[in-house]
Amino acid sequence: MARSRHGASVKKSDTYEALREDGASKEKAARIANAQANDSQHPSEKGGRAAAYEDWTKDALYKRAQDLDIEGRSAMSKGELIEALRHG
Repeated sequence: MARSRHGASVKKSDTYEALREDGASKEKAARIANAQANDSQHPSEKGGRAAAYEDWTKDALYKRAQDLDIEGRSAMSKGELIEALRHG
């Protein structure tokens, strides 16, 4: 078996070479090529989705507003917290 120029650690050579030609770094190209070769990984799928703010508890909304340093959060109702998080 001929050794490829990128080494044996890359599992999907054609993907690796295409990514390198498109300007991806060696590390990024290898990471993507290996992920595509692994049946348990799905690199082209988007990540998870967070639940709608309406499904959050008021306490969770308050903590998120606190993380984002939204002013007046301590006096806000659940609906006001949702509005502030969405448009604040």
